[in-house]
Amino acid sequence: MSQTVSARNRSATDTTSAEIRRKARRLRGRAAACALVAALIGGDAALVAPSAQAEGVTIPNFWNPRARQERMETPLGARTVRFLTDDDFPPLHFAGPDGTPTGFAVELARAVCERLAMNCTVQARRFDTLLDALADRQGDVVAAAIPLTPALRARFLATRPYFRWPARFAARTDKGLPAPSAADLGGRSVGVVGGSAHAAYLKAFFPGAVAKDFTDLATAEGALRRGEVDYVFADGLNLALWIGGVEAARCCAFTGGDYLENRYFGEGIGLVTRADDPALSRALDDALQRLWDEGKYAELYLRFFPVSPF
Repeated sequence: MSQTVSARNRSATDTTSAEIRRKARRLRGRAAACALVAALIGGDAALVAPSAQAEGVTIPNFWNPRARQERMETPLGARTVRFLTDDDFPPLHFAGPDGTPTGFAVELARAVCERLAMNCTVQARRFDTLLDALADRQGDVVAAAIPLTPALRARFLATRPYFRWPARFAARTDKGLPAPSAADLGGRSVGVVGGSAHAAYLKAFFPGAVAKDFTDLATAEGALRRGEVDYVFADGLNLALWIGGVEAARCCAFTGGDYLENRYFGEGIGLVTRADDPALSRALDDALQRLWDEGKYAELYLRFFPVSPF
């Protein structure tokens, strides 16, 4: 299970589409190569049973077995379901070697189609046009990193989240620092991106920590590598790609658990459909649950997240 902390204060920074685009620019250089290689070699991977960990990689579980329903026989007819995505946000969705959309969200969508025995197509469009294209009936489902928010739910239907952005602490592996807690971080320096949700969360829940603001995450990571700060607290996906990449030079690792407070870090992402298509939304939700139960979710997760952000 993932560690959560109840928020008492509203976040200074909401997860927005603009923030997702900033994440995309940050992730693009780091993740593309490793995700492409993982996608190419992962196709022959053995099915992994659902579990908290597999091969040292923590796999998140966003499904509550007590909420599981009997399988629904949803009448979808012989329609072809059109998925819309973006091709510039690895490892969730990006263009493969032949230009075909791939990535965790895209391959999960394809697995959903197979599980429901549906005919499906996947089309890549510019990120900021996806929801308008869905509303204009140019597609039926959006499978992309669009945050689930009350504003989105006012216009569309969405499945339960199949991915979230955890916040994580990272530290050098040679310093023997304790796992972060409100007491143990007292007087210790923690690098954060100034003005970010992570900076606000650190101030609210770790008031004894000495926050060191940086203009961007790369600068904070460099300071951690050089030992100029004790910890960095930031987006777990970015940190995972850095920890597993050449820039970190094997200096650092995650410490402590993940933080998934909605008010600070958002609700995550799901498959989005139009409000007038509830049968499709229910079928997608059911299929995602069953992909988890059967181990397919874990298989795809291990393919695209060789270093897990969880």
